[in-house]
Amino acid sequence: MNKFYKKGWLPARCVLSIFIWVLVTTAPHAMAHNTAARIQQLEQSLQAIQAELEKLKSENAQSAEQVRRIEQTTSQTAEKVETVQRTNTVLEERMEPILSQVEQKDRMLFFRGGFTHMMNHRNGATIQSQVLPIGAQDRADRNGWYIGAGLDWNLTDDVWGIIPNTSIFAELMFEYKEFGHDISGNGAVGNVPSMLAGGELNPIHVTVNQFTLAASPKIKFFKGSKFRPWIIPAGLAIHVLSPPTESITYIQPGVQFGAGVDYHLWKNFFVGIDGRYQLTAGKIDGVNLSGMTAGGYLGIGF
Repeated sequence: MNKFYKKGWLPARCVLSIFIWVLVTTAPHAMAHNTAARIQQLEQSLQAIQAELEKLKSENAQSAEQVRRIEQTTSQTAEKVETVQRTNTVLEERMEPILSQVEQKDRMLFFRGGFTHMMNHRNGATIQSQVLPIGAQDRADRNGWYIGAGLDWNLTDDVWGIIPNTSIFAELMFEYKEFGHDISGNGAVGNVPSMLAGGELNPIHVTVNQFTLAASPKIKFFKGSKFRPWIIPAGLAIHVLSPPTESITYIQPGVQFGAGVDYHLWKNFFVGIDGRYQLTAGKIDGVNLSGMTAGGYLGIGF
């Protein structure tokens, strides 16, 4: 049994020895081959990484150039904006007086209305008559109402350098006054038919009114303020009366005085109150047109 065992083990040992020798002989070659393959793969990976790094460097260089250009453009834009701001500041400083003048709205169209009063009673060709005192001898009340309009035009903001913040305007104004529209006409020419022709008392209705056209210097104080009081030291007024006097005079000149105050309400709109006195030189053909008005007005600046 032992002999057989020894005889069987000998070939196995030989085979095992041969296998070990083959393994020892071929393993380094296989390992060397695998190592070379791995080294080649690593070299390829390193080359790919290097190429990627070069690409990233190129892209970073391009990005840096773009950033530099953007910074340069931004700097130039900032310089331009600063230049424009300086230019705007200079323009604003130069335009400020002009804009201030425009904001003040030194020209105005205004519309007036209110109460009027005659200092003397009126007579005339078709109402109360001292020449032909026949028939109805009615006359109008001395109180009435008026409406009108006018235009203010600025001439100077400082009285030509004499008084600061004090403006002088040229005012052109017209107004219509009415003192009665149902006054009974006299018997001579205000009766149908005339009593001179034998007619009975049948008076017509006569409207007693007056039209005034005036041109005056107007002095306004406190330029730049919302409240601007003003005065008219003296102005020329031309009055047209109806009915005419008994001698058929219907125009009478006079002098106008006035005072009031403007208030800047909103944007181009103004409100105000005023009082005016019209003085005529005594009676012309028995009629004295001296009187006064008091009321308010709405103005539109331009």
